[in-house]
Amino acid sequence: MNWILPLALGYALGSVPFGLILTRFAGAGDLRSIGSGNIGATNVLRTGRKGLAAATLLLDLLKGLAAVLIAAHFWPDWGAELGALGAFLGHCFPVWLKFRGGKGVATMAGVAFGLAWPVGLAYAVTWLGLLATIRISSVAGMSAAVAAPLVAATLGRLDVALVLAVIAAVVLFQHRENIARLRAGTEPKVGGSKKA
Repeated sequence: MNWILPLALGYALGSVPFGLILTRFAGAGDLRSIGSGNIGATNVLRTGRKGLAAATLLLDLLKGLAAVLIAAHFWPDWGAELGALGAFLGHCFPVWLKFRGGKGVATMAGVAFGLAWPVGLAYAVTWLGLLATIRISSVAGMSAAVAAPLVAATLGRLDVALVLAVIAAVVLFQHRENIARLRAGTEPKVGGSKKA
């Protein structure tokens, strides 16, 4: 039963929909009816509130980091990994929103930093570097997600690599519509008005 507790803790933290909460309190409406309908920072940016988008990104990252650190403290063996998985799944499939959440890019960054900071740093560099150069949010996020378990394996952290590989697979699944648009050449860049 010990494995359920860190997973449940992570899920509870990860399922807090900060993007939805912040946009509602700021009077920007229901985020699910804007742009792509996603609850993440990229869609918050479509409201024209850059500050809200930055806050959403940071809070989604921090909830992943917090889940890992808290779970590691109370369950030293596999608590960190289970907390990471729980937080990520909570963000992507929150029970409060009928299991329709975000795509998990920012939350994966947080869990990567929590599990092994060099992996988190590699994730951030890949993500932000590609975002700044090609300006396609989905490509930057998916590339960072794929890079993270590879970096963890290179560093000899196979436990971390295993969990991040599972998370990366879900990130790719969550971006299936983006992948279809990339293949069709219709995926918008950051700042565009189309769905992403």
